[in-house]
Amino acid sequence: MNAMGLIFTNDASLGELTNKRTMASLPFGGRYRQVDFALSNLSCAGIKHIGIISRHSYQSLMNHVGDGEEWGLELEEGGLEFLTPFAHSTVGTYRGKLESIANAMDFLEYGDEEDYVVMIDSAVLCNIDLNKVIEAHIASGKDVTVVAKKLPCNGEKKVDLGLAVENGEITEMVVDYDADGKYIPSMDIFVVGKKWLIQSVKALAARDKFHMDRDLVMGGWRKGLVTVNVYEHEGAALFNESVEEYFNNSLSLIDKDVRADLFGANHPIYTKVRDRVPTYYGVNSEVEDCLVADGCMLDGEVENSILFRQVTVEKDAEVEDCIIMNDTVIGEGAKLKYAILDKNVTVSAGAKLYGTKKSPVYIKRGETV
Repeated sequence: MNAMGLIFTNDASLGELTNKRTMASLPFGGRYRQVDFALSNLSCAGIKHIGIISRHSYQSLMNHVGDGEEWGLELEEGGLEFLTPFAHSTVGTYRGKLESIANAMDFLEYGDEEDYVVMIDSAVLCNIDLNKVIEAHIASGKDVTVVAKKLPCNGEKKVDLGLAVENGEITEMVVDYDADGKYIPSMDIFVVGKKWLIQSVKALAARDKFHMDRDLVMGGWRKGLVTVNVYEHEGAALFNESVEEYFNNSLSLIDKDVRADLFGANHPIYTKVRDRVPTYYGVNSEVEDCLVADGCMLDGEVENSILFRQVTVEKDAEVEDCIIMNDTVIGEGAKLKYAILDKNVTVSAGAKLYGTKKSPVYIKRGETV
């Protein structure tokens, strides 16, 4: 497909989890980062000209992605580019996606090879065949195609963009609203014509409009200036837009059906290779219903949890319903339930950490408790 890709990294915040990293570089699933899903979806669709738009805290993201070798992007002309503020003469805090695109216009206007642009946010994880989405966009003849999850809104969570659809046509839109079951939520994946996007962004920027959902999609549609197509995604879509959602979606990977849909439905999900020795299971260890990455040392009890690389659980320790990131040590006799431990955390022997399913306790990177 003659398309280019834009990945947005900073639009959502998960409190302390994303204080010093972008949403895109947030660890997920034992060995991945959230950006891996967007990069894999684009690369596996043959889209090799990709820009990653990031405003701040992007060092760990750049270290992870590198030159894009794991996603087959390093050998492509004009392949992968980080569109960070220091790369542009005009810098500032982006008020919305349209303003960030306007600040990266040189990248968007470079070359005449692509006719379409696929824009993806990093907060919603899925495994999707983007070639089918682009084909549906072309067949529709409309200005914008919005990918939405084929699942009604619950009336409790505020959605970025909610779409009411009847017989394949959009009948109503809402933005930043606790939408009810009449609506399905956007997955923050958009397909548009490249020339149309450039013209639209310039026109809206001149009028101090900066919001993708409100100003370009819903605003244009309500005025009859923008035609909008909806592509309803039937596979898994994990919305990691709050700490509670991140926690529950992480643990949902223990379900083999969710894993199969997210990691193998259309194509593999690639990530940076970090080979480690196999995990060691001590003679007294008990591990049940867990995802365990390589390099771990397990001598305690672990249940219904996600363990990233090189986690140590010492003897008599008990870990249940937890997310434990790289290089963390759980001391002898410690007890953890409903907790998220960032990288390089040390839990002292005998310590106790208890959260709740709706409010898991979070320990910052490098801390000792």
